[in-house]
Amino acid sequence: MDAQEVAKWMLAELEKDGCIYQDDVVDFLVKSKADDLLRENSDGNLVVATVVLNAFKKLTETTVVWVKPDRYWRFRVPEDEPGREARG
Repeated sequence: MDAQEVAKWMLAELEKDGCIYQDDVVDFLVKSKADDLLRENSDGNLVVATVVLNAFKKLTETTVVWVKPDRYWRFRVPEDEPGREARG
């Protein structure tokens, strides 16, 4: 499994459910034994590796936003400000 495949899976899950949580992506990668697509953040938690995030951003740059407080991605709505991050 490579970063592009994970990004496509993430997009499919997002289309199915309307949002996708970082924790769900991490769980998927752990269960898929794709540890090379994970990294440890400064708090010691497993998070999605940059290579996967870049592949996902390439697929969804203008259509998806990151909701930082709750750690999930969702489709952009007209009320969203420019940029990748949303307020909620």
